[in-house]
Amino acid sequence: MTTPTADDAKAEADFRFPQVHRYPAFYTRQTNLTTHHAQLLKWSALVLAYARHHRLFKLQLSAAAESDLFYNRKIDRRLAMPDIRELVDFMRKEGQAEYATPGSTDVVYVYWRTPAEWAAAVEAYVDGTGSKGSVLTVYELTDGEGTRGTELHGMDSEVLLKALNILVKKGKAQIFGQDDSLGVKFF
Repeated sequence: MTTPTADDAKAEADFRFPQVHRYPAFYTRQTNLTTHHAQLLKWSALVLAYARHHRLFKLQLSAAAESDLFYNRKIDRRLAMPDIRELVDFMRKEGQAEYATPGSTDVVYVYWRTPAEWAAAVEAYVDGTGSKGSVLTVYELTDGEGTRGTELHGMDSEVLLKALNILVKKGKAQIFGQDDSLGVKFF
């Protein structure tokens, strides 16, 4: 996690929370199964919209529990950690989240775009830049000058690797090299 800057504060102000975020009942686990399911759907939509807006690829749940995502200071209500974990489990079943480390339940990938959708974006970038047949590093794809201004720039490298592995399975890419200097050849 990084220290918030003035730009972060502006981005926070730019995100529009849905009206339901202002209702105290939204933070209380609903006992009626139908209502609870609707509550989980609304929470997952909120988490995905928030992550997309802030280009968050991972959430550390212990820190997120104190963020404005799960804690509305204006009404002094927060989603309890057991409810956050239940929400993540719901999102996992929907293919919208995944624990970053097996056995650990504090850090999750949030898929506001699935790895398959990112794979399609990488493939479109490669086609659009004429990079088929060439080798690009993971760094070039996420932080290089060539991706500046594209949706790939600033992407989490772990999510990118998940997307690249989809392209490998389709026979459209090959990954080689070592952890700190992975290269990808596109076909």
